[in-house]
Amino acid sequence: MLHNPNHLYIFDTTLRDGEQVPGSQLTTPEKIIIGEALQSLGVDIIEAGFPISSPGDFQSVVELSKAVREPIICALTRANKGDIDCAAEALKYAKRPRIHTGIGSSDMHIKYKFNSTREAILERAAEAVKYAKQFVEDVEFYAEDAGRADNVYLAQMIEAVIAAGATVVNIPDTNGYCLPEQYGAKIRFLKENVKNIDQAIISVHCHNDLGLATANSLSGIQNGARQVECTINGIGERAGNTSLEEVVMALKTHYQTLQFQTNINTKQLYPLSAMVSRMMRMPVQANKAIVGRNAFAHSSGIHQDGVLKHRENYEIINPEDVGIDQSEIILTARSGRHALKHHLERLGYTIERIDLDQTYQRFLTLADEKKEIKDDDLLRLMGEEAESNFKNGVTISSLQVITGDQSDPQAIIKLNYRGTEQEATASGNGPVSATIKAIESIIGSHNEIKEFNIHSIHGGSDDVSKVDMRVIHEDQSYMGYGFSTDIVRASANAYLDALNKFV
Repeated sequence: MLHNPNHLYIFDTTLRDGEQVPGSQLTTPEKIIIGEALQSLGVDIIEAGFPISSPGDFQSVVELSKAVREPIICALTRANKGDIDCAAEALKYAKRPRIHTGIGSSDMHIKYKFNSTREAILERAAEAVKYAKQFVEDVEFYAEDAGRADNVYLAQMIEAVIAAGATVVNIPDTNGYCLPEQYGAKIRFLKENVKNIDQAIISVHCHNDLGLATANSLSGIQNGARQVECTINGIGERAGNTSLEEVVMALKTHYQTLQFQTNINTKQLYPLSAMVSRMMRMPVQANKAIVGRNAFAHSSGIHQDGVLKHRENYEIINPEDVGIDQSEIILTARSGRHALKHHLERLGYTIERIDLDQTYQRFLTLADEKKEIKDDDLLRLMGEEAESNFKNGVTISSLQVITGDQSDPQAIIKLNYRGTEQEATASGNGPVSATIKAIESIIGSHNEIKEFNIHSIHGGSDDVSKVDMRVIHEDQSYMGYGFSTDIVRASANAYLDALNKFV
């Protein structure tokens, strides 16, 4: 395989190692959907499955080989002819096939898993690579449990399999045992002590049992590895594998230092994370780096103020770079005035017309009662605020609506407008239409309503309704929001909310 020394190959094993999570198995059509998404993402290699393990896995490798044409399609085997024959058959439609074969390299595995000797295992490793080489040019060898293997013996094994034809040598920290310095030193030892190491690419495959998979992978890369094996969301056996999105964004963030490039379109990371989470029924933890729902969320008042002043005060990654529209400022009792002002302006309120200090105190009272303040809470708060705080604002004193099947609905409304209480009556083709016309007869102007939406906040016949509407006044657009258990009153409140932004 030709190799650009500054290119890091991304080997995705979501569909093989990642799918080994209990309860997260995928059907073949689901694997194809994810495989096509991985191709679009820009991964270099897709490990499609372990063909000998089941007829379903065999078929998945066959169908993925047909459907996905750009990345290398890789199939896993153990170091025996039956596994390799099965993998070769499953890969017969692949445009760029790879067989991934291997065997244990630690004394622990040699003694307790294979009941064998170092010499016998070394021979089996080389024979497996030679046999796989008869079917495909691209053969990757994995030295299972390399993290706990003796470095001198590991170097002998890697030298032997490269001589047998391996194009990629995988050094797995199968049990997530190593510390980053140890793992990096292991990769460096191989670089310096395997005579033919320049004839193959070193790959890192780390597990997260101690929460060090990403750190170990990066250490391996810094010490000579040029392929990283990873999964979307870091899913996989036990505590999982190296997270693709973490490695890719670490390399991108530290490009000036590390100087490694990938083919990954990072803007697809978040959408693909969500797809994998949904299809594999594996929720992403809220504080997961890069793709967790809190990865770009700020709730501390100090952090919110800093982010609103300059995003990079508290964000080293632009959320848009990973496919998230923007940072999220979460309103809680620890939020400050700057965060509240940001959300109110986003909802269309003109801060100059609001007593922000008084509003903030009312906000804190509400925030103490609820863990998190949503837009609906703010809109309700501002609906109450509007009635008491807008100078020269328009407020409702009373509203009566008469409806029946013999005549058009009629609304009788009393408004506090410009310091006096004024009353009007109007008819319309519905109770809301009649109410709006009555309001307009008092204020003396007609304004076009472009959008009108009614929402139930909680559900149930006695629920509070939320109405939002977009009102056009002198070619300017104003959003209005209203709340009430009565839809007509909520609509009137929404219209007046918009009105108070320009009256």
